[in-house]
Amino acid sequence: MTEALTITNLVKRFGGLTATNDLSFTVADGESVGLIGPNGAGKTTVFSQIMGEHRQTSGSIKLYGEEITPLPTARRIRHGVSRTYQVPRPFAELSVAENIRVGLMHDNVWQMVLHGPDPDRELELALSVGFTEDDLKRTPAELSMGDLRKLEMARTMATGPKVMLLDEVFAGLTVGEIAQIGELIQQMRGDGMTFLIVSHDLKALEPLVERAIAINYGELIAEGSFARVIENEAVRASYLGDTV
Repeated sequence: MTEALTITNLVKRFGGLTATNDLSFTVADGESVGLIGPNGAGKTTVFSQIMGEHRQTSGSIKLYGEEITPLPTARRIRHGVSRTYQVPRPFAELSVAENIRVGLMHDNVWQMVLHGPDPDRELELALSVGFTEDDLKRTPAELSMGDLRKLEMARTMATGPKVMLLDEVFAGLTVGEIAQIGELIQQMRGDGMTFLIVSHDLKALEPLVERAIAINYGELIAEGSFARVIENEAVRASYLGDTV
């Protein structure tokens, strides 16, 4: 099976704090994997290192066998990895369509200059995450948290990723919104997308992943099937009473 993402001996230190400590794991092409752990475990830091937003102290990151460790974020995106954020980061002054357009521009700036925006593609992406055509003119201030999450997904999809990193994609959502995002992820999986998903909502996460990787203090403490990982004694102890 082809490895989409290969993390080897990843270490990240912030002064005296070790955020990831000799962390290694893989995600196969077309697979959906959950990355779980208590608050402060280092999950978001892992995403930031994969994207090059935080440079690792040591270790290796490969995408489909190609070393991306020395590449800046923009080039990593061009190689096929993109992410969402715990707190949505839309451009507040731009409309839904314009926010999606920013994602489309990541590798096509000159195309945009020469030919202008591609409203058909913007609409296609908006519709694919559950927006209507009328929603394209709305601004982020007019959107619910569920819609902001969908906008994050659409803007991330606009970069043409092979691997998507979803960071707390269910946070702040209603039960109905969680179901909508879950359905969207399942649809994208059917189209061959590879996912690494961070979520504290393990009930929402369970049906979306084949495997789970659990970390604490930046170290791997368990990996395997979702059911086996959440029953692991070290995993349960790390949550210190959190619902698992």
